[in-house]
Amino acid sequence: MLRTLNKTFERSLASARRRRLAQYSLPFAGLLAALIAHYGISVLIPKNVDFPYALLYLIAVFASAWYGGYGPGAIACLLTMIGLPSLVDHSLKMGAVDLTRFVALTAVSLAISKVSNVQLGARENLAQANNELDQKVQQRGEDLAQANADLRAEVERRRLTEEKLRTQIGRLHLLDQITCAIGERQDLKSIFQVVVGTLEDNLPIDFGCICSSNPQTESLTVTCLGTKSAAFSGEMDLLEKATIETDRNGMARCLAGDLVYEPDLSRVNFPFPARLAGGGIGSAVAAPLRTESHVFGVLIAGRRDVEGFSSADCEFLRQLSEHVALAAHQAQMYEALQNAYDDLRHSQQSVMEQERLRVLGQMASGIAHDINNALSPVALYTESILERETGLSARTRAYLETTQRAIEDVAHTVGRMREFYRRGETRVALKPVDLNKLARQVVDLTRARWHDIPMQRGVVIEMRTELASGLPPVSGSESEIREALTNLVFNAADAMPQGGTITIGTLSGGGSVRIRVEDTGIGMDEETRRRCLEPFFTTKGERGTGLGLAMVYGVAQRQNADLDIASVPGEGTIVSLVFSAADSGEAAAPVIVHRPHSRLQILIVDDDPLIIRSLRAILEDDGHAVTTATGGQEGIDLVEASATGDEPFAAVITDLGMPYVDGRKVAAAVKAVSRETPVIMLTGWGQRIVAEDDVPPHVDRVLNKPPKLNQLRAALAELLPEATPVAVTVGAAEGAD
Repeated sequence: MLRTLNKTFERSLASARRRRLAQYSLPFAGLLAALIAHYGISVLIPKNVDFPYALLYLIAVFASAWYGGYGPGAIACLLTMIGLPSLVDHSLKMGAVDLTRFVALTAVSLAISKVSNVQLGARENLAQANNELDQKVQQRGEDLAQANADLRAEVERRRLTEEKLRTQIGRLHLLDQITCAIGERQDLKSIFQVVVGTLEDNLPIDFGCICSSNPQTESLTVTCLGTKSAAFSGEMDLLEKATIETDRNGMARCLAGDLVYEPDLSRVNFPFPARLAGGGIGSAVAAPLRTESHVFGVLIAGRRDVEGFSSADCEFLRQLSEHVALAAHQAQMYEALQNAYDDLRHSQQSVMEQERLRVLGQMASGIAHDINNALSPVALYTESILERETGLSARTRAYLETTQRAIEDVAHTVGRMREFYRRGETRVALKPVDLNKLARQVVDLTRARWHDIPMQRGVVIEMRTELASGLPPVSGSESEIREALTNLVFNAADAMPQGGTITIGTLSGGGSVRIRVEDTGIGMDEETRRRCLEPFFTTKGERGTGLGLAMVYGVAQRQNADLDIASVPGEGTIVSLVFSAADSGEAAAPVIVHRPHSRLQILIVDDDPLIIRSLRAILEDDGHAVTTATGGQEGIDLVEASATGDEPFAAVITDLGMPYVDGRKVAAAVKAVSRETPVIMLTGWGQRIVAEDDVPPHVDRVLNKPPKLNQLRAALAELLPEATPVAVTVGAAEGAD
């Protein structure tokens, strides 16, 4: 309410004089109003009611101080405290005035006046700031209006520019769309259909066709008509395969490589443009389809409107014709090369596979040497213990026999790695094999893979055998069949990451014997089953080599056996090997064990101390005197020194691969000293050297590592007849290959 009164008072005091007069009239007017109110209230209320009439005068004083300022406020105080009492009581003296109240009232009045002046000054400052702000807002509004006008002009200019850019981008997008579409096609017909159809829908055009050039007849042949253009073709008598003469229709310039634009076909006096005009086409563009310097066709686009194509449209059609020409040329090249590619593809795959296998074989040759060296001490000691230690328990002897079979299988596996790149050269000696016996051996050999390793992961794989009684033997290689069955068991265990059952079963009938390895694993789909025999094909990722089933297939081929694979995804796989039963008259060859008869002076030359130690121990157990050399030069020196002594070396056993002086040089040095001294070369490359007929000169016998004790004795017996050991027949060759 005070704020409203304040605004009303300020509006009534427009001039400074009137305002000052009004300010000093306020005390009198206020006290007069208080007197009137005093009188009115006293008339209205009873005499005995004590009403605070002093409050009315205080309001008058405070109002005068607030709206009038310091002077009117002080005057109001004087009138209230002195003037009015004097009028009522003429005998009142100054001394009777309550100075304390007067001073207090005056102080309050001055304080109110000060607060009023402060607020009044603030309001004046605010009004001035408001006026300045209004001026600035007005100026800013004018500036914004001008900026808005400029911005509108800039927006309009940019809109026009963006419209042009959008049109260009649309053309580029259309060009890219057509280019991508024709890039996915390899035949001319579909390329032309995509080009004309896209132009009709997106450029757009009312008529479009592509014509091929016939230089011999100097004419064009309509190759492709657009879908919308077919509506005009009847009126213009322009169907596919229709002929258009070039010279008579002004098309010679286009066939020369220039883009031709006719903005008004009605003014062109040639038959073909007249036919287009008769069909309702007002303007047309003919763009050449050119590869290098040869124009092989023309792209024709028409619109109903006269001057219907802008310069941008003509440029777009020119660029498009270049892309179409390139795509058509590539399609022709593709068609020409497709047949040659199909012819070469199969041979290329065969060559690549053969090369990969050749590299594998070369790598395996080096690996085989190292593996055979490492196996040699184990093989010699195992065979010696089985032969000489007659007091072994049945369990220990069984373990050693299993170890011996595993060593032989590893040696055979390493030796056959070369078969992957020299197929058809290996001939396997087939002998009667008991598949039931092999099945039990495989169960023991693979126990760690199907039982121990899965058990560590909390997975249980159960092994079952279903072996037919009275199973006839088959013709084959025991070590190779054992290796094939081992690979099949490994694959079965890998196919059951959550556990399951592996079953090895045998069955005979109809002159054949079947052995199968069955699992309850994840199985194979048709594509995997079809490719599972390819070398290097694997579904195990980095864990797999892709050689397991390929080696099984190779074993089956060498044994003249059939390989049968049946698999159902999610249910498991059955892999079977089907052999022909061995002839009933076919008997196993007896094993001839050579017993040492006389003492020989033997030199061993090898750079591997483990092989030297094991060979020396074995030969010394046979009663021979053994001298060793850890290098080729040392061996040559010992041979030359023994030639002048009382007891020259009766035989020299040397390694092939040694640093500085290899086994070939040792053999040559031995023969130079004594041509009668036999040289036995013991090497990890023994099988390859013999198979490839690459026996070094001066070498009398090549034995493969790991050596067999009986083979070493037999070689000494054959090369030194005067010291032939006793040959004893001990039984059938159950484990010989």
